[in-house]
Order: sequence, then structure tokens, then C-alpha cells
Amino acid sequence: MIDTLRCLVAVVDSGSLSRAAVELGMAVSSVSRKLDALEAELGSRLLLRGSRQVILTDAGNRFLPRARNILAELADGKAAVQEMDSEPRGLLTVTAPAAFGRLHVAGAVAQFLQRYPKMEVELHVSDDIVDLGAQRVDVAVRVGVLPDSSLVATRLVTQHRVVSASPAYLERHGWPQSPVDLLKHQCLSVMGRTMPSGWWRFEGVNQGQPLAVKGNLRCDDTDSLLHAAIAGGGIVHLANWLVSDAIVAGQLVPVFPMIRLAPGGERQRRDPSESAVHAVHLPGRSNQAKAQLFVRYLREYFGDPPYWDVAMKAAGAGERRAP
Repeated sequence: MIDTLRCLVAVVDSGSLSRAAVELGMAVSSVSRKLDALEAELGSRLLLRGSRQVILTDAGNRFLPRARNILAELADGKAAVQEMDSEPRGLLTVTAPAAFGRLHVAGAVAQFLQRYPKMEVELHVSDDIVDLGAQRVDVAVRVGVLPDSSLVATRLVTQHRVVSASPAYLERHGWPQSPVDLLKHQCLSVMGRTMPSGWWRFEGVNQGQPLAVKGNLRCDDTDSLLHAAIAGGGIVHLANWLVSDAIVAGQLVPVFPMIRLAPGGERQRRDPSESAVHAVHLPGRSNQAKAQLFVRYLREYFGDPPYWDVAMKAAGAGERRAP
């Protein structure tokens, strides 16, 4: 029965018997016979099988979620037994936003695999928000303010934004003494999507609303804005985890005093957007134990406060002031 359920799910997910057969390492005729046997046992047609595609019947639509649940429970039970007697093993699928994934998650995954060499990770780096169930994703790292959902969310680190510019820009145009002074400067901003709630907002300034900053460069990619700022193009208001390397290297300078570090996910001054980096996963999935293991590792790897804030403080960024 389990093999027949696997055949059904594989055929539906791949969209054809031939692709499912390749995935399962079986002959097409064998897959077809297992589906015939399953439909005979249930006494109902589950799939309409054509030469190019398969279509679920009403009965198939009702049965498929139950088949998935049975396979997930079986995999979960198998994983639980294996974890009693051996180190973690198997495949974990992870997604992360493009910039954060390149800068911080890829390194974390590499260290995770060194600690757990029997694990495998498929890391997908993209700014697309994926459906964890439909895409078979075990853990998604998400940056920003999380919407309400049924996902299990773990806050990894709190995010705050740093106003920064290159030393060359500040030498040419002067050093803003307060956030309101930013209105007189070239400020590099995003375009083509809704401005995140915390950008260009400052506590006690403009009644908590974003400052109407202006600049002659706008871009739909924050990584590009970072490099434009390094090149002297203007002032940016980007996440601490994105600008930290440039600040430590002296390529950018924090314009205003940085937020003081404090353990426990708290800061002396909180970002009005309550923005953070989270790891989310679906409850009750077969890989839940491994997903939780990876999430715990991410928290350990990033640290509290996170290593990028520690590096900026060690470089003296928090004490820099205008000359």
C-alpha cells in the first residue's frame, strides 16, 4: 500500500506517469499497475490519465491529502526511530532571501553540514515567498515583519537599519547631524515595490512617519543600493546584516550613533517596524525534527547579539561621530 501511495503522489507532483517513473526508478508499466491496484482497492477512479498529462478526479482530490499525510506520518516515525540510535541524516530543503542567503545562510549551512555530515541541504536563494507545503520546503528564512499564518515561526535575530554613507560622500557633502538633515542629502531608496515600514523612519521624528527623502538614484535591489553607497552615490538606510561588512571594512560609516548591543533579542531602542529575521516551518511535517535542529543551529550560529553587530562594535562603528 505504501508503494502505491508513493506512486500516486509522485504522479500528481510530476504531472505524468513517465516523469514519476524516472523519479521512482520504476518502469512506467509498473507505476500504472500500482495505480490500477490502488483504484481497484478504493473502488473509485483517482486519476484521468492522458498521453501528456494526468488530472485528479473529485475522488482523487479528496484522497490525495490523506495519502500525503500517511506518507508524512510514516517518514516522521522513521526519522524519530533513527534519531534515537544515530546522528541526524537525510535531506533538508531550505529557502532564504537572496542577499541574506548569500551573506549569512550559506555559511551557516556549510558549518551545519560539518557538524552533521550525514545531513544534506538543498538551499534555494530567492526573494520569492514560496508556499512551504506546495514546494516541499522544510525551513524558510524570512526577513522583515511576519504576517499572521499557521506556520511555526522562530525569531532568530532582531533586525535594525543603519543610516550609512561612504567617507568620500560625507567629505563632499557634509555630515547630517540629525535625521531631519537627511532631507538635504542624496538618499538612495528602493523603487518598484512597497517601502518596508521601518525605512527612513526614526523614533521621535516626523510623528513616526517615513521622512520624504529624495535622491537621484532609486533601485529595486538593496544589494545594488549598498554598492552604490560604497561608490559614494549617497546615503542608505539598510539592514544591519547587509551593511556590516562594508562598515567593518571602512567602506561605509554609520551616520548616527548605532543602537547599543543587548542580549536576549532586546535593544535599548526598538525599531518601530519590529522587523526581524525569522525561521518558519510547517507544523507536523515529516522532517520537523530536522527542521527544528537546523533552526536551533541558526540561532546558535548567528548569536545573540548577532555576529554582524558584534563585528561592527569591535570595529568601533558604534562610537563614530562626525568630525
